[in-house]
Amino acid sequence: MEKKQKIKNFLEMPKEIISNIPKITIVGSNEMLIENYKGILEYEEFFVRVNTYIGIINVNGLNLNLNQITEDDIIITGKIDSIDIEEDK
Repeated sequence: MEKKQKIKNFLEMPKEIISNIPKITIVGSNEMLIENYKGILEYEEFFVRVNTYIGIINVNGLNLNLNQITEDDIIITGKIDSIDIEEDK
């Protein structure tokens, strides 16, 4: 077993904390939190593309805003209609 896995098992930490896997939290249809992202590729009022370590997250909707951007996470607000992920292969 590799060292990171042993630490994770010992501390019982969620895998998104130890790895770069993004975590997406959606609150209703008006707010979305993406943790562990790499960058913002495109931003329009109706479309946001976010680059992550597993691929690109596409968010479609109306009146979309980037409410909070930090080094580790981003909050998107507005009327979120759909989300899809273009996974890296």
